[in-house]
Amino acid sequence: AAHGARKMEDYGRFLALLASTLLVGFLSVILSLVWVFHYREGLSWDGSPREFNWHPVLIITGFVFIQGIAIIVYRLPWTWKCSKLLMKFIHAGLNTIAMILAIVSMVAVFDFHNAKNIPNMYSLHSWIGLTAVIFYSLQLFLGFAVFLLPFAPVHLRVALMPIHVYSGLTIFATVIATALMGITEKLIFALKNPAYSASPPEATLVNCLGLLLVIFGSLILWMASRPHWKRPPAENAKILSPIGATPEGTEVESTMTNSSNADKSDLRGNTEAARKQNIKFDEAGQRSTM
Repeated sequence: AAHGARKMEDYGRFLALLASTLLVGFLSVILSLVWVFHYREGLSWDGSPREFNWHPVLIITGFVFIQGIAIIVYRLPWTWKCSKLLMKFIHAGLNTIAMILAIVSMVAVFDFHNAKNIPNMYSLHSWIGLTAVIFYSLQLFLGFAVFLLPFAPVHLRVALMPIHVYSGLTIFATVIATALMGITEKLIFALKNPAYSASPPEATLVNCLGLLLVIFGSLILWMASRPHWKRPPAENAKILSPIGATPEGTEVESTMTNSSNADKSDLRGNTEAARKQNIKFDEAGQRSTM
């Protein structure tokens, strides 16, 4: 009974964390809209600064918020009964939406710059931002090719999973760092009278937006790195996994593999430990017997 209570408590903790994360994410999106509509005369697509304004709104909505949700989607306990394949499609779909929004937001900046004869790609923000978009698209393409399409052999999936996880989290963190650089740059450019240094209300609002982005990022990274919130290995791995995959392959894949444990026996130990920690939601059990 004590064990069950501890699992429920852990579940409650997860839900509280998820709710906080969603709240902070929504708030970030709302603050970006308040900034753009209240202080920067709104949105349009006409080569004016209002076109530029799509950039912060779409980056925060897509590249930060939606990407963050995509990262933790496997960890939602009520999805553990869904097929792994369905969850992969949701993960890939959310990341694809984030990618499209990020690209549209970049087009808005180039378009605005070209209309106003402002040089492109000179700032550190633009360099790191473009790098993040390029790596994100590579990550997305490789994710589709290796983990979603049924052609990649299991050993390749096992080898690439820790790299996929590491790259995803690193790109996400880099996007948040780039957003902070971007909003700082924009405030320095835009606030002339009164200056940024005079702390007008707009400066305070946008500084708070930056704080929220850091909090959102840290919450997502925390949730993504707790081993006991991993999706348990599926019992029906054989049915769900692409043709040719063994249950073991699916099992390894469904754990956030630690790159130092590439050795097969270690992996098995890892999965075993993770399995013991996993929350059991229904008596049917989510375990696979090895």
